[in-house]
Amino acid sequence: MSEVVKLRTRVEIDEEAAAWAWRIDSSAVTPSERQAYETWLRQDPRNARAAREMSQVWRALDGLAETKRDEKLAAYAISAAKVSAARQRWWLTAAAVLAAVAVGAAWLQRGSELQVLATAVGQQRSVTLADGSIVSLNTNTIVEADLQRRAREIHLRKGEAHFQVAHDVGRPFFVHAGDAVVRAVGTEFEVRVLEDQHVDIVVNEGRVEVRPEATPAQLRTDPNRRRTSVRAISAGERLSTASQDYAVTPISEQQLSSELAWREGAIVFDGERLADAVAEIERYTDARITIRDPATAELRVGGRFRTGDMQEFFDALQAALPVSVRRTPGGVLIEPRS
Repeated sequence: MSEVVKLRTRVEIDEEAAAWAWRIDSSAVTPSERQAYETWLRQDPRNARAAREMSQVWRALDGLAETKRDEKLAAYAISAAKVSAARQRWWLTAAAVLAAVAVGAAWLQRGSELQVLATAVGQQRSVTLADGSIVSLNTNTIVEADLQRRAREIHLRKGEAHFQVAHDVGRPFFVHAGDAVVRAVGTEFEVRVLEDQHVDIVVNEGRVEVRPEATPAQLRTDPNRRRTSVRAISAGERLSTASQDYAVTPISEQQLSSELAWREGAIVFDGERLADAVAEIERYTDARITIRDPATAELRVGGRFRTGDMQEFFDALQAALPVSVRRTPGGVLIEPRS
């Protein structure tokens, strides 16, 4: 397998900028250190941006005469954490508002317990249903929730959703998605509908059962169809209906964390082909991203990025790989660096 190129995250760059700010601010900085700093600035456009932000924070700290030098880095860490949290809160709030505008009356109520939930491209939102269950929707997702007296019927029409199911033995929780039905009583799991209507299911707490979806015509000819081909999935396991035998495979805690990173507004790659990483990135943007060179498509990448900042991903590619990224009338083109 080709060597995996680890793409630096914004957190790592901010830490480097903080370290450089500490060194450059020192009266004992040497000409070689100054030159190394200039080299670091040119290596990645994100470095210069982080350095500018750092200098603003540093100047503000310098205005406090009683502040000791040892306290500067700690103050920056607190400031950066607050800025990061504020940005995240702003994005989540904006996403919720934009989602409501994008889909119009996306949350419609028919009767008292039927809801239609939706997100636009690049947006996420979480909704607490009337029974206390929490549904988190990823980008470009539509969910219909019908909470009946004897059962809770959820239809994932498109996209990806995570379900935190409120315990209610008397009302089982069914998620109809693509070519499968997932049954749970009280658990947490994620379901993603693929383009071919196959489904990927990951369980992070408890246990669920998966069976093929049955059409009314199939049930008339085979009333027991819903009870056949049932597979159980426990926490730390995955199932894809693309496999003929509904094979259940284990996943590590790290893989599980990566799978669910979108709930924190992030996307994680760990050795994926650049072509596959780009296909995943495209879920969060309206821009069409093209790779024409087969060798470039096979490059392996890794890193964690914000789903709301595609430019961060493109900047990381150009800094770590021999590629250039340019805007075109048709979208974004990734090509070998000339």
